[in-house]
Amino acid sequence: MRATIRDVAREAGVSIATVSRTMRDPGSVRVETRERVEAVASRLEYVPSQLGRQLAERRHAANGIVFPDLSGPYFAEVVLGYEAVAGELGRSVLILSTAGRDDADRAVAAMAERCDGLVVLGQTISDAAVTAMVRRGTPVVLVARPSLDGIDSVRAHNLDGARALAHHVLDTGATDVAFVGDPGSGPDVAERHAGVAAVVAERGARLRLWPVTEMDEAAGEHLAAGLGTRDLPDALVCANDEMALGLLGALAERGVRVPDDVVVTGWDDVMAARYAGLTTVRQPMREIGATAARLLDERISGARVEVAHEVLPTTLVPRDTTSSPTPRKVAR
Repeated sequence: MRATIRDVAREAGVSIATVSRTMRDPGSVRVETRERVEAVASRLEYVPSQLGRQLAERRHAANGIVFPDLSGPYFAEVVLGYEAVAGELGRSVLILSTAGRDDADRAVAAMAERCDGLVVLGQTISDAAVTAMVRRGTPVVLVARPSLDGIDSVRAHNLDGARALAHHVLDTGATDVAFVGDPGSGPDVAERHAGVAAVVAERGARLRLWPVTEMDEAAGEHLAAGLGTRDLPDALVCANDEMALGLLGALAERGVRVPDDVVVTGWDDVMAARYAGLTTVRQPMREIGATAARLLDERISGARVEVAHEVLPTTLVPRDTTSSPTPRKVAR
């Protein structure tokens, strides 16, 4: 049976588009990649047809990004970072939100047909849908979700940031800590909870888990509205800044003093957190998006065939919501 361009791509470990570029314009492909493709093509006696070349190239000069919901500042910042670099690389961007969609896997697969590659952000589609796209030759980069074999990924270092945050909270004298967020909602929140839990256990303090169904300001406001002063822990460690900001406003309305009655922390370091004096953990949201765009372009162009897993650092940012003038007895 006559060898096809897919046979060459599979044997050489590159995309179909890279094989096509090697045949059409060898100078546009990295030397090592070109030599590998040419060697496989020669061994398989592959001869490209003009029609096959046109079909296989599938270049749209467009990348796609799939995200859960653009309403929150975290996702917006990641998308902005992604778009900035994609624009510098001469690519337009197609975006798809999976919020409220029952057909997310199908919708993303359809968008992949109109893109040179995709960035998949969070738990938006199934692992099976991701691997199916990659098998069909679509380059994919995962963001803020567990890695899959053979697929590039970008995420923040949640464990380090969570441990630093927990030590900081306990250093205020807190001995009763509530983690506000659902570890089952995604890997980022799960890692943040795990990091906080480990430090709290090491230092002999108490940790409560207060899961919430949503992670927005309204969830924080609702939580605060249901708290009596006797229910207050020493610290409320929120899984993101949005919930923490909602809590701050609602606690103030109830006459609860932050940080004297309770310390409050968030995660992300969105702009509003800075104005509110919220202690948080800064993650490089725009750089996450920018890194994903660069990794995807390397895959599409054939500049890299090795799998890359980028883990970007996080930084503790102490502010007013944990700087109590009368520290409690520190848990050790």
